[in-house]
Amino acid sequence: MKRLRFMHAADLHLDSPFKGMSALPERVRERIRESTFEALKELVALAIQEQVDFVLISGDVYDLSDRSLRAQIRFQKALEQLAKQGIPTYIIHGNHDPEDGRAAKLDWPAAVHFFACDQVETISVEKPHRGVIAQIHGISYRSAGVTDNLAVKFRAGRENVCQIGLLHTNVDGDPGHDNYAPCSKQDLLEAGMNYWALGHVHTRNVLHQQPAIVYPGNLQGRSIRETGPRGCYIVDMSEDGRAELTFHALDQVRWFLERLSVAGLQTEQELKDRLGEQLERIRTEADGRDAVVRLVLEGRSAVHGLLRKGRALQELTAELREDEAERSRFVWVESFEDRTASELDLEALQLEKSFLGDLLRYSAALQVDDEALALFASEALAALQSLPQAAGDPAAAEPERLREWLRAAQELAADLLSADGGGHG
Repeated sequence: MKRLRFMHAADLHLDSPFKGMSALPERVRERIRESTFEALKELVALAIQEQVDFVLISGDVYDLSDRSLRAQIRFQKALEQLAKQGIPTYIIHGNHDPEDGRAAKLDWPAAVHFFACDQVETISVEKPHRGVIAQIHGISYRSAGVTDNLAVKFRAGRENVCQIGLLHTNVDGDPGHDNYAPCSKQDLLEAGMNYWALGHVHTRNVLHQQPAIVYPGNLQGRSIRETGPRGCYIVDMSEDGRAELTFHALDQVRWFLERLSVAGLQTEQELKDRLGEQLERIRTEADGRDAVVRLVLEGRSAVHGLLRKGRALQELTAELREDEAERSRFVWVESFEDRTASELDLEALQLEKSFLGDLLRYSAALQVDDEALALFASEALAALQSLPQAAGDPAAAEPERLREWLRAAQELAADLLSADGGGHG
């Protein structure tokens, strides 16, 4: 087997709409909106810099099956740049950009190959003076809702030539993603590939070392659920078929979910200072990128009462955003979650013979009994289902989410009842 180097990327989601960002200042909104395209530019620059033999893209190049013309033209230009450098690109369609989606009639470089959807295709990659260095096997989605196991259709080709499988799939039923083209890791192992270039799961993950079964994750985080570095792998295949993986971050806007303790804080100034320190730390971790952060405030302190007065938290958010909007690289506060609590001693209050004590004891019992908590939630939250803005059944949330809501309600009740005397008598 010949040594080779290639790039493995997936889930570019070009021209992602970044829902919920319409109210941002124009400069911030535009930087976030352009981030998928800027990440694509970084991908091209990296492939050229690393002198890869070819580039693999494992599905979901676009965000919608009704793909925007802008996204298609930007992608065309990127692949033209690679082709001019002698770097071919091999691409499959996924559930976001299936073959039956609306596509513009564009001319693609001869060095670009989109795999068909009717069967697994095999392409031999040949290089001058080196001969055939790899065989790439791939299949695209015909439509968005592919539920067949496509992995079982793959079979290795020539011996002593690197075998690569290109597939958009959910391996072993990852609960965080739609179960499209489901397969098992064993299905992949039995196909005889040296490297599986997977797409669909947005968090990078190496499922198996040899043969390598790899999700590179998406190129650019698109919401608070996609925190941390995002990018692609440069893969060096050795003569014995071992893959050496090097991750390269290509994201242009990085998402953060950060917890911040308010313990010991007494004033608004102390809180403002601590938030400023946190934002500067995030700016450093973003490593020259823009950043978007959701801050979870937690802990017991006098600040809890200050945050609950008037519009203190909204006004603090507005001030932090105004400062960041003017920076060359921003750390945008997406939102705050206030999980702070007063300095009340709930354990002591729980021992009291009072209405509040009874309430706290009941809450403590629900926290350790999922069945009782689910029954309580179904009764307590039933009225919410009739509201026009309700989405689904709140009571059907995961137990941890229900416990989180219960803790928040407990803290609020304790604050209100303590201020009213605790319900003694």
